[in-house]
Amino acid sequence: MNQHTQDIVKGHKMGYDDILQLDSACVWHPYSAMGKDQPIFAVESAIGVRLRLADGRQLIDGMSSWWCAIHGYNHPVMNEAIKVQLEQMSHVMFGGLTHQPAVMLAEKLVSLTPQALNSVFFSDSGSVSVEVAMKMAIQYWHDKGQPGKQHFLTIRSGYHGDTFGAMSVCDPVTGMHSLFSAVLTPQYFVDAPACRFGESCTDSDLAQMKTCLEQNNQHIAAVILEPVVQGAGGMRFYSAEYLKQIRQLCTEHNVLLILDEIATGFGRTGRLFACEHANIVPDIMCLGKALTGGYMTLAATLTTAEISSTISSGSPGLFMHGPTFMANPLACSAALASIDLLLSTPWQEKIRQIEKILHDNLAVCRQMEGVADVRVLGAIGVVELDRAVDMHTIQYEFVAQGVWVRPFGKLIYLMPPYVIEETDLHTLTAAVVNIVKNLSP
Repeated sequence: MNQHTQDIVKGHKMGYDDILQLDSACVWHPYSAMGKDQPIFAVESAIGVRLRLADGRQLIDGMSSWWCAIHGYNHPVMNEAIKVQLEQMSHVMFGGLTHQPAVMLAEKLVSLTPQALNSVFFSDSGSVSVEVAMKMAIQYWHDKGQPGKQHFLTIRSGYHGDTFGAMSVCDPVTGMHSLFSAVLTPQYFVDAPACRFGESCTDSDLAQMKTCLEQNNQHIAAVILEPVVQGAGGMRFYSAEYLKQIRQLCTEHNVLLILDEIATGFGRTGRLFACEHANIVPDIMCLGKALTGGYMTLAATLTTAEISSTISSGSPGLFMHGPTFMANPLACSAALASIDLLLSTPWQEKIRQIEKILHDNLAVCRQMEGVADVRVLGAIGVVELDRAVDMHTIQYEFVAQGVWVRPFGKLIYLMPPYVIEETDLHTLTAAVVNIVKNLSP
């Protein structure tokens, strides 16, 4: 055991540079290359909406830790829920056993999500919840005597996760997974709708989807979509009317509808779930990210009694999936606390306040050189550029302004914790405006 490891084990505090040195030698970060210079910052602690770096600097968090920390950090209610559960049990296998946090959480999710979604399957992450949804759809049709329905239909510019099934329904061209195309299951793709959120949906927006369903419904198990907001595939906001029409088309052509609410669930768009903008009920829904308020990794896939009973009474008479850490008691307790905390506050009003500030403060970027679009929905603000940003410089620039904003591709966006104060939100938006204004042509 080297000295650095001994220091960690003994609880000794490492210096900022020491942390980064050890990180560089041993740690492989998401979407990064080992052994190459990259912007990495060591966090010592976090409270409220502030990340405290190990060298003493503080950053206002504009990312909610990839959209999940809706209550900010170190919240006393969340902390207490974890402590109480930890004294009882941190984990127990879910095969043949159950526990109060899991059954209470399942009941709560059934009560909050659209009517008819009454069977809950827990998993560890958003990507896995998508895998579960896809397997549910395929197994359902197999047990309905239609084993040929093995494929999925979706729109371009989507993102559903990094595992193999999820990758297959991400955008095959602009997505992050093109190098795996030879081993991914081929799926059906149509153009994303041109109708923006708040606009009407035209026949041309639906034409490709309608044609594909008419011609291939015998092969399609489900349409899978991110409702209203496409996340990491492009941060696009599309018409709720389009989503409503897709629901009707799926019903007409005997195809299931899977809604991936991993990024949009629990208030981010101004509704508790984004599908509420269209007032529709999916056959399967995926939840994750904000489910636990960012405290623990947990996801859930909800479906109808028709699907769960068909799978349970078919062959082999059980659903073929079972994560080791399924329904972890700590995570379920965190989720219960997070949901109760959210619903006990005037969260809709807070989202509207965040939306107004994002809208008003980011609007000036529309007139700036190199800006292709500015769009805001709920607690999501996006500045889309006409070219990709240089992450090796822009990340340092944001940190220098005292904020944590992590752009990707052509997108500079904000998804702050719901608890953010107006002054901090003004600081975040000012940093975005300043950096966009000073980007080199």
